[in-house]
Amino acid sequence: MSEQKKKPVAGRSRQELLRLIPKVDEFLGWVADSTLAPRLVVKSVVRGILEERRQAILGGEPVAASELSRQALVELFAERLARKLEPNFRTVINGTGVVVHTNLGRSLLPEAAMAMLLQVGARYSNLEFDLETGKRGSRYSLVEELLCELTGAEAALVVNNNAAAVMLVLETLAAGREVVVSRGQLVEIGGSFRIPDVMAKSGAIMVEVGATNRTHLRDYQAAINDNTAMLLKVHTSNFKVIGFTSEVPLAELVALAGESGLPVMEDLGSGCFVDLSRFGLAKEPTVQEVVAAGVDVVTFSGDKLLGGPQAGVILGKRCYIEKIKRNPMNRALRIDKFTLAGLEAILRLYFDEEDIFATIPTLAMLSQPREVVDRRARRLLRQIRKPLAEHCRVVVADVESRVGGGAVPEQGLPSRALALEPLTLSVDQLERALRLASLPVIGRIEDGRYLLDMRTVADGEVAALARCLIDAFVGRKR
Repeated sequence: MSEQKKKPVAGRSRQELLRLIPKVDEFLGWVADSTLAPRLVVKSVVRGILEERRQAILGGEPVAASELSRQALVELFAERLARKLEPNFRTVINGTGVVVHTNLGRSLLPEAAMAMLLQVGARYSNLEFDLETGKRGSRYSLVEELLCELTGAEAALVVNNNAAAVMLVLETLAAGREVVVSRGQLVEIGGSFRIPDVMAKSGAIMVEVGATNRTHLRDYQAAINDNTAMLLKVHTSNFKVIGFTSEVPLAELVALAGESGLPVMEDLGSGCFVDLSRFGLAKEPTVQEVVAAGVDVVTFSGDKLLGGPQAGVILGKRCYIEKIKRNPMNRALRIDKFTLAGLEAILRLYFDEEDIFATIPTLAMLSQPREVVDRRARRLLRQIRKPLAEHCRVVVADVESRVGGGAVPEQGLPSRALALEPLTLSVDQLERALRLASLPVIGRIEDGRYLLDMRTVADGEVAALARCLIDAFVGRKR
């Protein structure tokens, strides 16, 4: 026997501990009557536990004989099986205060959109069937008319996200030719999406003009030549350059393009149909304003300020949109029936502009007064104050929410949060306990406190959030 095998681990030699590990069939017999889970899943969990224990012993980790007892292994099995049966894709409570949170699913869909998803998912539909002619139809026609009515555009097309929209437009209208863009607009957003990289993949040749902070009309004029295909404007919604700055007004860029016989494309990124400045946010150009300014092609996301499902909307002059529709790449980037259903439902809500601030969750959260958020925070405080009295100091505090999704990055929304200072565990332990709860809670840590911004917590989530907080302290394993 080697020295490694003789070496004692937690009072016993490795060989002794290895003999205590039950056979797979024996372990399966212990749990056979305790679960209705599929046998393949049960067997996978059992094998995983036994292999984990075996490798721990062989690796010299401290493993007590009690950890290999029937009771300990069965308890561990129940915990691991429950985790295994949980969906990987789960709902969470967003206490970050970031309304359009990219990592947490961006915009929430309204009830009307969810009803449409259930309807088209459970039944056959006219996805690509023209009910008027009885012949094959186009899926894009289901939302094109709505988009045109709402924005004033001549034609529209929808693909699976805005990155795809930008690439498709550039590949169609500018492959092998030059696209002129201001150096200060070469943005990178989440997931390493960079305008220069997308342009390179599309086959277009990028021509940077101006300086990072200042670009003039003469810079565009000097760059235009016989190989120029387009003038591109990228809305820098995810950052701001301040101080000594200058950029060419959209109307002047459109006029220059018209004189040169070139189209102008604007990537709006987080496109919006309504002016949110009435709620104290900085003015963002609306899609309608950009179309009215004469831009030939506009692209934007469906799941940011619009408040819908993930999609990349392309709209503008019919002559350009029709070319884009005919691009073979369009099929690879097309949207499915669920995106169409959700998007159509969202677009129909926009015909009642005043009601959308109640019916579209993203707009409702952005427009919600601080006083309403405060009442929600105090309702949560009342539910947890007594159970957590010995475990945590809790107060309602002033914080700033964020729009998210790359929009209005330099400005916050006045909000209210529950600020927790744990006494019986660290703030990092609290964050982890809530993140790993059966209903995960995602907040943020600032100045040694765990914050739950109540702007992004729904009224219907308050009771569940209270239970999660109480369990994190009182119900956690000692």
